Amino acid sequence: MARHARTQKRRPSGKVTAVALVALALVAAGAVFLVFETSATSTHPRHLSAASRPEATTTTTTTIPPTTTTTTRPAGPGFNAGQVTAVGDSVMLDYQDPLKTTIPGINVDAAVSRQWSDGEQILQTFKADGQLGGDVIVGLGTNGPITDADFDNMMTILSGASRVVFVNVHVDRPWQDPNNAVLASGATRYPNTVVADWATLAAQNPGWFGADGTHLAIDGTGADALAQLVATTLSNG
Repeated sequence: MARHARTQKRRPSGKVTAVALVALALVAAGAVFLVFETSATSTHPRHLSAASRPEATTTTTTTIPPTTTTTTRPAGPGFNAGQVTAVGDSVMLDYQDPLKTTIPGINVDAAVSRQWSDGEQILQTFKADGQLGGDVIVGLGTNGPITDADFDNMMTILSGASRVVFVNVHVDRPWQDPNNAVLASGATRYPNTVVADWATLAAQNPGWFGADGTHLAIDGTGADALAQLVATTLSNG
């Protein structure tokens, strides 16, 4: 019975084969997942080397503070900062209304035939009474000659003003040019003192004037122009 003594090889059952196939499938799937995960994460910035990472972009905003230029000094004792006082003769009467429109709140004191010395007294009184603005407009010199000493006397009164505007004159009298020379020279000697050059503008526009060549139509084109000139000179120096 030798044939029964042989050792017979046993075939694996169908159940064992199925389990093995499933295991192999799971292993294969895990390998695919691992490959996919490695591929997906390898390009994320967190997984790049320092040399491979894109450099961060930093935006710096520099704010430059505004520059404020002040060309006037603070008003001294006896002057009211932020207020404007104008003292003048009959020419100022011609343009006082547009001047009030152009410079709101301005206090205008003008009169016919007013002399330079009269203006000095008025401004001195305003200062003593605490009614003088920090900015002052002087429109005198139409009715007579003035000297360097007159200018200095005026500036003694106005020495604490923030700014003083002198309006030069356009008048058919022999003192026109000498008076304008006094004003121009005086303005170079005192800080914050400027001249509104009415004489030049007036000479270029003879049609603005009446028969005397000095006075303007009240609130007319010339009056508006003179008011604007004074206001601009006050603002810009």
